[in-house]
Amino acid sequence: MIEKILITGGAGYIGSHLTYALANKKREKIILIDNLSTGHRNLINKNSIFYKLNINSIKIKKICAEHKITSLIHLAASLSVEESERNPNKYYENNFLNTMKLLNNIKGSKIKKIIFASTCSVYGESKKPFKENSKIDPKNNYGFSKYLCEEFIKNFCRRNNINYAILRYFNVAGSDYKNNIGQINNNGQLIKNISVSILKKKPINVYGKDYNTKDGTCIRDYIHVKDLTDIHIKALSYLNKKKNIILNCGYQKPSSVLEVINSFKKNIKNKIIIKFLKRRAGDPAIAYANNNKLEKEFNFIPKFNNLDKIVKDSLLFEEKLSKKKI
Repeated sequence: MIEKILITGGAGYIGSHLTYALANKKREKIILIDNLSTGHRNLINKNSIFYKLNINSIKIKKICAEHKITSLIHLAASLSVEESERNPNKYYENNFLNTMKLLNNIKGSKIKKIIFASTCSVYGESKKPFKENSKIDPKNNYGFSKYLCEEFIKNFCRRNNINYAILRYFNVAGSDYKNNIGQINNNGQLIKNISVSILKKKPINVYGKDYNTKDGTCIRDYIHVKDLTDIHIKALSYLNKKKNIILNCGYQKPSSVLEVINSFKKNIKNKIIIKFLKRRAGDPAIAYANNNKLEKEFNFIPKFNNLDKIVKDSLLFEEKLSKKKI
């Protein structure tokens, strides 16, 4: 039986990787929704059906009925921590209110599974790896907006007999550069920022060098986008048999900003110049995953758990992008 999957944000970074993996299996019918405010037409998979829409559109009711949608993967969101501190209302509206409207518009459809793209920013800060039951204490408006979405989704699914998987992403990076899929927009993510700076031969901005960490810079858990894609596909299968799960999506492998920069140094010939700036509002010092639950429940074995691989793939995609081959 062919599964009919609706993906919001399907023309974006993660959505395009996921659509490519699913559509090429030819066991699923993929419907994409994206308003193209941050998504890109050249990332839309030709084996999918695309609608240019906002996720709060009433037209989604008709799309769900017409295509007999059975699963929703909700990726669409505003996701810059820095911007969320400057413009909290945008994040409350785009992430939370629009998620409410989206779910209300699928009420009464054939959808029985929802996968939601959440974030490690719901946790806040800890020197220990976050577990799924760690204290919820977001330090920025982006994380808070995603926490509100999580709570609404749990209640909505309980009331409507829908299974859900909430996936808390850590720092997603990398690309499928061979198939011209990668991160086009720059939303403040470190590896994207460094890739751009290197190709433009500009100094690399490092925000803060006085954190209470091993080298004074922030520590994060970087996961390759292709491994993250695999987690979504496993979640779809998992929800066929079991109800409801919340999972950290990371490697339990923390890296500092300077360690990431050193990884780039292995892949380029030019000298890297670092420019230290003041801390950004809302940035915790340390955030990395305890992924024991992911490994146990999904039998998850990552294929790209290597910082140098993540960095190399990101840089190769950025080189293609700069030459306008994408």
